[in-house]
Amino acid sequence: MRSLFLLFLLVSFNGFLFWGSEGRVPFACDPKNAITRGFKFCRVNVATHARVQDLIGRLTLQEKIRLLVNNAIAIPRLGIQGYEWWSEALHGVSNVGPGTKFGGAFPAATSFPQVISTAASFNQSLWNQIGRVVSDEARAMYNGGMAGLTYWSPNVNIFRDPRWGRGQETPGEDPVLAGKYAASYVHGLQGDGAGNRLKVAACCKHYTAYDLDNWNRIDRFHFNAMVSKQDLEETYNVPFKACVLDGKVASVMCSYNQVNGKPTCADPDLLRHTIRGQWRLNGYIVSDCDSVQVLHERQHYTKTPEEAVANSIRAGLDLDCGPYLAVYTEGAIRNKLLSEDDVNRALANLITVQMRLGMYDGDPSAHPYGRLGPKDVCTPAHQDLALQAARQSIVLLQNNGNALPLSPTRHRTVAVIGPNSDVTVTMIGNYAGVACGYTTPLQGITRYVRTIHQAGCVDVSCGGNQLFGAAEDAARQADATVLVMGLDQSIEAEARDRDGLFLPGLQQELVSRVALASNGPVVLVLMCGGPADVSFAKNDPKISAILWVGYPGQAGGAALAEVLFGTTNPGGRLPMTWYPHEYVTKVPMTTMDMRPNPATGYPGRTYRFYKGPVVFPFGYGLSYTRFTHTLAQAPKEVSLTRLQALTNSTITNQAMRLSHVDCNKAPELGFHIDVKNEGPMDGAHTLLVYSKPPSGKWSETKRLVGFHRVHVPSGSKERVKIGVHACDHLSVVDMFGIRRIPFGEHELHIGDVKHSLSVQQLN
Repeated sequence: MRSLFLLFLLVSFNGFLFWGSEGRVPFACDPKNAITRGFKFCRVNVATHARVQDLIGRLTLQEKIRLLVNNAIAIPRLGIQGYEWWSEALHGVSNVGPGTKFGGAFPAATSFPQVISTAASFNQSLWNQIGRVVSDEARAMYNGGMAGLTYWSPNVNIFRDPRWGRGQETPGEDPVLAGKYAASYVHGLQGDGAGNRLKVAACCKHYTAYDLDNWNRIDRFHFNAMVSKQDLEETYNVPFKACVLDGKVASVMCSYNQVNGKPTCADPDLLRHTIRGQWRLNGYIVSDCDSVQVLHERQHYTKTPEEAVANSIRAGLDLDCGPYLAVYTEGAIRNKLLSEDDVNRALANLITVQMRLGMYDGDPSAHPYGRLGPKDVCTPAHQDLALQAARQSIVLLQNNGNALPLSPTRHRTVAVIGPNSDVTVTMIGNYAGVACGYTTPLQGITRYVRTIHQAGCVDVSCGGNQLFGAAEDAARQADATVLVMGLDQSIEAEARDRDGLFLPGLQQELVSRVALASNGPVVLVLMCGGPADVSFAKNDPKISAILWVGYPGQAGGAALAEVLFGTTNPGGRLPMTWYPHEYVTKVPMTTMDMRPNPATGYPGRTYRFYKGPVVFPFGYGLSYTRFTHTLAQAPKEVSLTRLQALTNSTITNQAMRLSHVDCNKAPELGFHIDVKNEGPMDGAHTLLVYSKPPSGKWSETKRLVGFHRVHVPSGSKERVKIGVHACDHLSVVDMFGIRRIPFGEHELHIGDVKHSLSVQQLN
């Protein structure tokens, strides 16, 4: 963090002053406090908005201002403790933010696979389960005085460029996949309690078009993302809209960068008009840490700090991660740049969320989750879910000659080689906490067979070949060789984007030399968040199989071994395109356009628009068995009805504007698909459904509209129903950012089956 923020934390951080080892005293409204017992804001039977207004009416201006920052002050005269808003729970309770600490009765928490890995499962129920477990552990730690209740997760930005260091934190490159992940995980975190109650408060970040950290001397603090209305509506904003409308998320975080010349945290169109207005966010908007300071001091968007504060609050910002609002808001009011009513509106959004969390309900142990404690963290069930998630996340990319699974009876000795072959913290990626325990790849494989271990490289940078000889010797002595290569946070991370897509240093040489020396099958395992160009391995006849494990979490080694030896049949699919290295030599990270531009040679981005050569495509993943699809039932047409108020509106013969369609009268279309397992092994299969609009002026590209993961025993079949809604799944976005539904024949790709669906106008 920057120096001002660090100083502010040291001087005024008070989030833990009232937390003891025996548990948490009431945040507010302590029933033992005779003074506060009578306050209206403490009466749980009073409507929330009335309680909020009562509390705001009791605060001085100076107190209000000091509640607009992440380390909110205590107000002893009203019986309110200090609160640290900043906690993280990207894929497990994390200690990255100051709101959470590990130690004492809470030495660790369950660490699930990194988000890019979990997304590869294409399993919405799994994402929801993980969210529920993470929030159980978060509530337990809160009850024990070691954590907050506001978690600035998940990260739902689109993984637009394969070099982005934070792509690992996201659900991948597809907007529909990211949106469904966001809603599922948020529902899991926030709980399904009665009414407006929250288990914990989630936060979808970083809004919007944020996907560059530090590339070619351009950093996120200075980057101005030039984004078309079409791309904003069709791609970048889709996951955030799903977060708010479908996930009912309690918070959205605005990003560091500018979008079309305006800092996102000071843009009323993005915040007040879109998130709060169109999407009707029921919650608060928070800045990325120091974003308000950045827009003044680095971007020079305003002349004074007071203007930066005023612009942000008036645009819709409620909470500042950082000190700027605490330091400069009073001056902004004094200079008539801001009114106290503006502050009250922001404060009302913050206090409302705290009340939904039960923080003003008195005794924390009386809360529905108030009895969660140390016994509810790192439970066997939670750790088993981490193992299940790792199993479902592994993607089989190549399996020549059915080399996998290995047989413990035929492959009694396995050489385990590579800088990621015996790692622990590497497996949990970034924004992680302290894991309950680890099973490394080496440890997992050793449970099945005798192993010979050689690192091959000192670390993933692999700057020398001094250890290559020992690695080659190990491969010669073994019946099979498993090379665990890839990246770690020294190569891809926040504030660290990659320059290219090749494996770092001399890793490629190590893989090729070991493969050449080996006597048995060679398996290349890639542990990385972003994709790697491993074309050399695909084309090497000595390399039989390739697996991608992402960053597989605390149980990653156990899950990998299960896949290698056939205890688990891999069923993951890639949530992002794996490009050849040549792709990034032609594409600046700063170019935000999704569509190709033939005039300039710009190739476009992601599977939806880029049609050039790939190493592995989006949605790709093999299995140890064979699946076939049959379309059992499918509608052939759908009719659109205009809204009654717009019966005289002009509608072209090509499309109807979505805002003119009565979507309530456009029923969800049910597609029934029989998935048959014709192979020798039980397995999970992910059915992907794509839509392609009518030919003509509309884009020819197909896009994902639905998916379903189903387990099918060998020799049997399962019927899957996938719903397709005309408004959500058959609409396209024009160059002006307007969503329309084209008339005519839409083509649906359901697995390997194609089906034509006619869209017509009813009136």
